[in-house]
Amino acid sequence: MNIIQTPIADLFVIEPKVWKDNRGYFFESFSARAFAEAGIQADFVQDNQSFSQKGTLRGLHAQKAPFAQGKLVRVIQGKVLDVAVDARKESATYGQHFSIVLSGDNHKQLWVPPGFLHGFLTLEDDTIFTYKVTNYYDKESECGVIWNDPDLNINWSEELTKEELLLSDKDLILPSFKDFSSPF
Repeated sequence: MNIIQTPIADLFVIEPKVWKDNRGYFFESFSARAFAEAGIQADFVQDNQSFSQKGTLRGLHAQKAPFAQGKLVRVIQGKVLDVAVDARKESATYGQHFSIVLSGDNHKQLWVPPGFLHGFLTLEDDTIFTYKVTNYYDKESECGVIWNDPDLNINWSEELTKEELLLSDKDLILPSFKDFSSPF
């Protein structure tokens, strides 16, 4: 597996080596050894999965300490635009984001460490998104930023209009980045 540093420190793209033949394909979706060799410390405690239709936008979310989570995210079926925003106050890239298309075809993954806001937009119907997390969910520890924050200026999609997006009521009332008091 190839672990690639993004322009934001501690945020990595993981490209597994895929073996294909006439039966299909095989790849390692996680290797503790490869993570350790890349300097990534992650003790996963739970796997989560979502199923979404095209235009579903989930995010931008995080959890505060002591329930802060690292996430290893990937798509089993379909395609998403995955976005991570650096919310670490002392980071040189505070407020910067990185985005990548993850799909069931490209098998790429993104390691999102604690201290980042995370979200994704489904680009195809029947998308199955999965992620391994390093801490358990705690409702009282939830925090986030509104998906269309003008200061973050995330280009979510050129093919979907704002009216076509499917968002939860919770995601529609998140604060702006400038009003977000980062706990990281």
